[in-house]
Amino acid sequence: MWEVFDRLREGRGVTVYQVAKDLGINPSMFSNWKAGRYVPKQDKLQLIADYFGVTLEYLMTGETSEYYTNPETAEMAQKIFENKDLRLLFDVAADATPEQLKLLHDLALSWKVSND
Repeated sequence: MWEVFDRLREGRGVTVYQVAKDLGINPSMFSNWKAGRYVPKQDKLQLIADYFGVTLEYLMTGETSEYYTNPETAEMAQKIFENKDLRLLFDVAADATPEQLKLLHDLALSWKVSND
């Protein structure tokens, strides 16, 4: 479970401390969880799953038939999966620096404004 949590946390770019602070959970719970001395109770696990927008099943196992609990996110992920050009853009953006992402964002907004 910790590995799934760690991947989600890194993907969002937040620290363990930030997750603990945002959720109102004592940070020591996370260090005990990582060390294998403790497994969080279901209510805490659900808070964490909700925080990352994934199912409890995914948080616990890394597998699920429904990765995203937010319908908009699920729809967007499916569009990226089905469209090779969007996948390429997503792959490029995943390795981009914050400055490069800002440039891509500004460029995409300028295209959107000119097409409206």
